[in-house]
Amino acid sequence: MRALAPIAVAKTLIASEYIPADIPSSGDRELDLIILRAGERHGVDPRLIHAVIWQESKYKARSASHRGAQGLMQLMPATARRFDCHNMSDKSSNVQAGTRYLRYLLQRFNGDVVLALAGFNAGEGSVNKYDGVPPYGETQNYVRIIASRYGKMHHPLLPPEEARAEFRLLPAVARLGR
Repeated sequence: MRALAPIAVAKTLIASEYIPADIPSSGDRELDLIILRAGERHGVDPRLIHAVIWQESKYKARSASHRGAQGLMQLMPATARRFDCHNMSDKSSNVQAGTRYLRYLLQRFNGDVVLALAGFNAGEGSVNKYDGVPPYGETQNYVRIIASRYGKMHHPLLPPEEARAEFRLLPAVARLGR
């Protein structure tokens, strides 16, 4: 077995636990890493994922709506199944499925954050029916709040490797010993 130098081990640990300072925090480092990794894996900015989760559940994994949506990202049961979430109360499963759904919506609406958020809230069929954000007060408010919190109206559609660089998810090269 090859021994790694302490600095090499430290760099590996730092890189695997690194969360950029400008990404919001849920107050739960494990959840923050789940969100970061889901964003990296699916090419979705973790800042957008955080904004959605904050609006949907305020980071409460066991949150449930009167309409049946559940978990951190408030997935409806059919949507959860569609995006491979078998336990909506499981943080990782819910965030992974919700992030896959966000990616799907961003692709469907050509990176338009407003339409993707409207689809996440009211369903993509409603966005198609109204050719834009549906005239539902709840959806319009939802889109306004999250778009304002996220601060961007367009989300680039990039492969995960390019998204990591675009969204500044990689740690800067450490300047050890200086």
